[in-house]
Amino acid sequence: MASFRLKIERALQARHVEFVHDPSQTADAILLIAGSRHVLPLWRAKRRGVRLVQRLDGLNWVQRARWNGIRYEMRALYGNTIMNLYRRRLASRVVYQSQFVRGWWDAWYGVAPVPTAVILNGVDLVEYSPRPVNNPRRNARRLLVVEGSLAGAQRDGLLHAVRLAEALNLRDPTEVVVAGTVDRSTRQLVVSTSRVPVQFLGVIAREQIPELMRSADLLFSAEINPPCPNSVIEALGCGLPVVGFDTGSLNELVTGDAGRLAPYRGDPWKLETPELAPLVEAAEEVLMDPARFRREARKRAEAGLGVEEMVDAYLKVLLEQ
Repeated sequence: MASFRLKIERALQARHVEFVHDPSQTADAILLIAGSRHVLPLWRAKRRGVRLVQRLDGLNWVQRARWNGIRYEMRALYGNTIMNLYRRRLASRVVYQSQFVRGWWDAWYGVAPVPTAVILNGVDLVEYSPRPVNNPRRNARRLLVVEGSLAGAQRDGLLHAVRLAEALNLRDPTEVVVAGTVDRSTRQLVVSTSRVPVQFLGVIAREQIPELMRSADLLFSAEINPPCPNSVIEALGCGLPVVGFDTGSLNELVTGDAGRLAPYRGDPWKLETPELAPLVEAAEEVLMDPARFRREARKRAEAGLGVEEMVDAYLKVLLEQ
């Protein structure tokens, strides 16, 4: 959410489009990212005839598959309820991050009563580009995992990444590098059981991500049922092929030879353990022809995942008559 806001604000400044953060101020349109506690000011703006465009991510769903405590359960339910309240009662338009997200919302809460659009996330294709890397030559292939959080209920994806690296390591030395929040118990579990080197970088500065991605051989998309993961789009921009399980929106992003997706062969909505063999096969195919997959990853990013194209689409929904 913070990444999206930063990108769109930078793009609006470059286009000399004024923006404010207070819904009580005069504006031609309001872009609501997911939901807000400030219902009354937004309701008043809607009454004044201001167009309210709601951008929707995925829903909170892990609580349906796994108990993570009453606090997690209540926060998930509250978040879904607030977002749907805006979607049903206040939004003038709804923008979904992917076709997968639109289908998800429609299945859980019914079709929105207002016009909708799908706008994939985008990145700066100059900042995220396949430039040469100044890293020394490594003795192991690098499997990269970049997620905002891999803590608690989200740790399954990290464990899948380690299992994949262990399988790849049987043929060639392989290491895992993880950027993002990982809770202490998950880190201890990985360190004590992994048969390959795993490096935890923690939360890194946004400016460091492109260089990190250029240093890797593969990005493993760890999130299960991802709505529209920025890390995948950033990797494609850097010419880094993506592998993962075919869940969520990944098949809308990782197309052609930009990477490979493997069937989950289980129920991801129940967090069942997936079958590893198809994922290993997919990763090995990419690693056998890295130049082609890197080239095609970049082409995929250039073909519709740039930030300028994303902002154009949002401005059209926000300001068109």
